[in-house]
Amino acid sequence: MRVIGYARVSTEEQATRGMSLAAQAEKMRGYCALYDLELASVVEDAGASGRSLARPGLTTVLGAVRRREVEGVLVARLDRLTRTIGDMATLIDGYFGDKAGRSLFSVAEAIDTRTAAGRLVLNILVSVAQWEREAIGERTRDALRHRRATGRVYGHPPLGYAVAGDRLVPVETELRSIAEVRRLGAGGASVRAICAALTAGGFSPKRGGAWQPSTVHAILRRSRTCGQSSVPGRHFAPSGAPG
Repeated sequence: MRVIGYARVSTEEQATRGMSLAAQAEKMRGYCALYDLELASVVEDAGASGRSLARPGLTTVLGAVRRREVEGVLVARLDRLTRTIGDMATLIDGYFGDKAGRSLFSVAEAIDTRTAAGRLVLNILVSVAQWEREAIGERTRDALRHRRATGRVYGHPPLGYAVAGDRLVPVETELRSIAEVRRLGAGGASVRAICAALTAGGFSPKRGGAWQPSTVHAILRRSRTCGQSSVPGRHFAPSGAPG
């Protein structure tokens, strides 16, 4: 059987997990030798997320499958192909299911979709992987909610404040900039006019440089939605933070 290999890494994974493109290709070559498969080529996506199927390398691979140039796709690990149940269902229905007639092989999970058992194992593994990601997301949200409730900083400090320990403390020069934005905005000045006036008046944004319309717009929007507080609620709990 003639198959095409697919390898993918994101920058973080390549640096921390050791599943480099070369390592994946080596695993696939060994798998083909063991199971008497012909590896036509290995197509790579470097620095690409597995959350979407819109990847140049994967598009090339699926095109080869669609044109019947190969009989199957081989990956070193299933999450190199996709990380979501919905995308996997799309791939199975369109390329690797009974009607499509092409096969999917995974080295790490020993998956071979030529059999019903292989397709069952595939669906179970993808379901478990998605459950794990959602569980991690829930734990992260719970942790952030606790930090917010106790008034502890868990993001970048907003304009007007700096971090001292795990609390926010006011920065007077930045608070004066916020007050000037509000004053100019209340007088009917446009966002771009406010940016120019702040720069001309010697007011400096948090990270230096020129004032950006997006920053001024965010301050004005926050003023309308949160009264006079200049600190976004996502950074602290009102009962526990300064200001």
